[in-house]
Amino acid sequence: MTQGSDSGNVAVRAVAGLAIVAVLTVLLLWLDPQGLYPWIKALHVIAVISWMAGMLYLPRLFVYHAEAQPGSEKSETFKVMERRLLRAIINPAMVVTWVLGLWLAWSGFDFAGGWLHAKILAVLLLSGVHGYLSASVRRFADDRNEKPARHWRIVNEIPTVLMIVIVILVVVKPF
Repeated sequence: MTQGSDSGNVAVRAVAGLAIVAVLTVLLLWLDPQGLYPWIKALHVIAVISWMAGMLYLPRLFVYHAEAQPGSEKSETFKVMERRLLRAIINPAMVVTWVLGLWLAWSGFDFAGGWLHAKILAVLLLSGVHGYLSASVRRFADDRNEKPARHWRIVNEIPTVLMIVIVILVVVKPF
């Protein structure tokens, strides 16, 4: 299978996954509009878990990829893994997380409370890290990575720290 057709298949699966979420959301709204909130919340948590799984795994792949010789079979394997992880899991999960999270904030909290503003700021920072990792996938794909494995080990901790902050803000609501 060529890289182009592989990318097309990944994109089709990602769009199909988003379409399934959209159809299920519409069905839930049609069947029980009053009971929609907990379902949206559950789907939001599932999307967050998927996004975080990818955000925690991708920099770890970069650690090993940075140690691989450019052009080697090992390096080419990492390129495929990174691209698929980003396109099939991380990107769609981030979109679903944002869409459902904003819906939840709007319908459940009307953006009230300092904790929610702080959480949104932390999620914006996490989205920025997502953007950095996305650009890094492209650099690795072009054999243009200039960062050592140590850099990626440190970057690997950033999503973890942001996740801890976000969970504390959501659960404890300190302000």
